[in-house]
Amino acid sequence: MDTGLDLAGFALAVLLIELTPGPNMAWLAGLAATEGKRTGLSAVAGVAIGLLASGTLAALGLAAVLSAMPALWHILRLGGAAMMGWMAIEAWRGADKAVGSRPPEEGARRAFVTGALINLLNPKAYMFFVVVAPQFLNGAVLTLGKALLLSVVSAVIATAIHCAIVLAGSKAQAWLADSARTRWVRRGFAVIIFGVALSFLLIDIG
Repeated sequence: MDTGLDLAGFALAVLLIELTPGPNMAWLAGLAATEGKRTGLSAVAGVAIGLLASGTLAALGLAAVLSAMPALWHILRLGGAAMMGWMAIEAWRGADKAVGSRPPEEGARRAFVTGALINLLNPKAYMFFVVVAPQFLNGAVLTLGKALLLSVVSAVIATAIHCAIVLAGSKAQAWLADSARTRWVRRGFAVIIFGVALSFLLIDIG
């Protein structure tokens, strides 16, 4: 049955976007390297939930509201910047802790919640359905069902890539057994995340 959707083209676009380095990729790689595979995969699950939730909210009209009301767009962007700023501070403050020093259950739970919030507070996750999705509708209307289908496709592709990043990052744990290396990697990770938060603020001011 023809749904009016170019799912193959949409999936390719999502793949290319997800392969572009961004906050999720940097955070997941650093988390898996310093906290382990279990914590990294918990974060992946949180990111997936966040992507599905933002896609659902966009389908229900939040993306259109954000596009029509710049003030709400700025508030959401500031919230995302604050979230990533908090992550950067946490990473910097925890730079001297030994790898795996946090209880596994606590680390996994925090990673899951953080992953979900990062994507819920990311304006790009909502505007994706305003800017990118319409290009693959072949003139059809973006109905709730179609938007949900696209959000699922997007989340599945993103999750596959994020799992690969976590599995690759977790292999660095043995190398990070040296406390000095761990400290510098975590501080570098903190600087990267802070840079992403700052970019949100600069765009908002502009």
